[in-house]
Amino acid sequence: MAGSSIANGRMAARAFTAIVGGYAAAAGFVSLLARISPIDRAEATIWAMTLSFLVYAGLILWAFHETRLARVAAAIWGLAFGSVGCLWLLGPAL
Repeated sequence: MAGSSIANGRMAARAFTAIVGGYAAAAGFVSLLARISPIDRAEATIWAMTLSFLVYAGLILWAFHETRLARVAAAIWGLAFGSVGCLWLLGPAL
């Protein structure tokens, strides 16, 4: 009985990381990509928004494919906080 609750907790943590963390990572990554790309701002935004769907879906699929939860959490949350941190360091777009 105790093993079942641990497995349920790990699956809940994996689902939370995949859904919420994957969204944060995809949004931060494509925002950073749009910000640093050398093309026109409107075109960069459109390309980044299109790419965000693929990034988000890929992160979710990988999160449930990878066997180690620690690796999934470190990669997804690291990408989320790292990309948002870089955006914060770049400051507001002018």
